[in-house]
Amino acid sequence: MTDSELNLQTGIPHSARIYDYILGGKDNYPADRAAAASIVEDWPNLPTSMRANRKFMARMAHHLAAEHGIRQFLDIGTGLPTSPNLHEVVQAVAPESRVVYVDNDPIVLVHARALLTSTPEGRTGYLDADFRDSDAILESGRLRDYLDLDRPVALSLIAILHFIVDDAEVRRIINRLMEPLAPGSILALSTTTLDNNPEVVAAGVAAYNAHGIPTVARTKSEVETFFNGLEILDPGVVPVHHWHPDQEAAALDDAQVTIHGGIAVKN
Repeated sequence: MTDSELNLQTGIPHSARIYDYILGGKDNYPADRAAAASIVEDWPNLPTSMRANRKFMARMAHHLAAEHGIRQFLDIGTGLPTSPNLHEVVQAVAPESRVVYVDNDPIVLVHARALLTSTPEGRTGYLDADFRDSDAILESGRLRDYLDLDRPVALSLIAILHFIVDDAEVRRIINRLMEPLAPGSILALSTTTLDNNPEVVAAGVAAYNAHGIPTVARTKSEVETFFNGLEILDPGVVPVHHWHPDQEAAALDDAQVTIHGGIAVKN
């Protein structure tokens, strides 16, 4: 199948491919690379933030599997495969873990095979769906084939919420996705914030928007509202390199990391 048949629109920069390029991936096109170079001119700490966010995802997934006993994960806005992927982290802790990845980007679908490896004891699936269409995700037979919603599930929304500029819409979607999940389920998220380096972030967000990618940066207090009705767990909503940091994360300069993250439990 050709790129045009997949509707990849390779001449238009795409957020997932920009992310892939900045992280050193190969699944991107000249338009993505040009946009990335332009955005990084205005947002020079963006590569550091993106790498810190990816490391946050891995620490978060390991923590949920090892410390909270979570064995089911719903990861929406998966993006292009970048090792270690979430299922690799959690199945290293608990081989029986089940993971469903969700994305609506055709290029992610092309590479979904790389996400569908699994331990013999666990399962890993992929659902082609839009984060905004929460009903389609929840009503998918594929989701129910992989996950038992009567048992705790970790809903993972990593570096996706800044591409939805309406806060009320974000809260609506999160509430709908968390509603059917069992008590003990976890919401884990990360998103761009203004707090650490507001002038640089504002310039970088403007650059994303100039390239046709609607983007917003929020304050910490605005991000905290996405956890309304849930119990935010230690250490709260913090820059991602401060969330249960390892030695590498602890060494990062605060001004270089402009993404906040956190987790909360449904009681």
